[in-house]
Amino acid sequence: MRALIFAAGKGERMRPLTQHTPKPLLQVHGESLIGWHLRALHAAGIREIVINTGWLGEQLPARLGNGSAYGVSIAWSHEGAEPLETGGGMRRALSLLGEQQFIATNADIHTDFDYATLLPLRPKLAHLILIDNPAHHPRGDFALRDGSCRVCGEAKLTFSGIGVYHPALIADHAHGRYGLAPILREAMDFGSVTGAHFAGRWTDVGTPQRLAELNAQPCIHSLH
Repeated sequence: MRALIFAAGKGERMRPLTQHTPKPLLQVHGESLIGWHLRALHAAGIREIVINTGWLGEQLPARLGNGSAYGVSIAWSHEGAEPLETGGGMRRALSLLGEQQFIATNADIHTDFDYATLLPLRPKLAHLILIDNPAHHPRGDFALRDGSCRVCGEAKLTFSGIGVYHPALIADHAHGRYGLAPILREAMDFGSVTGAHFAGRWTDVGTPQRLAELNAQPCIHSLH
């Protein structure tokens, strides 16, 4: 199974830290945010990874190259200075991801989630990992009932940014700039999106304060 890492965002809420550095290259405990994902994906047995780039995107291949330092092979999907958002970014990268299901994850999260748990999954269109609602997102995104993700429900959870997708979810959409959430909601209406709850460590590194707090906490990974 291949993996896609969304790394094209401008990181506007992280400024001034992202004025000259793309957010995925900001460091947590001596390793870049995206580097932790590469390590975790490698540990799960995933070797072929696609990374999309946007804002200051030339810095990512300059730092990560072909991925050999992490034991993986990286293919790059360059979007230019104006990112295509998650939907458009996934659609653009589809030719690099192949015809089978693939994992996708946001570069700007930090988590101890085990990607290996996703390898056996073969969802109709998508399988999403949901977490308890963080303080900055108390209303959640989707409800989870009997293993299915729903648009409506009383006890909504927050989408972690981690999922497994079938290319058919996005293949018929035009190239362009658009989000993935509306496409997922439509697929949910047809019962084509499953999900699971993750109760481990997870941080949306969306502000300089959250990054500082993360670096002040004990490291949840090992560099060895």
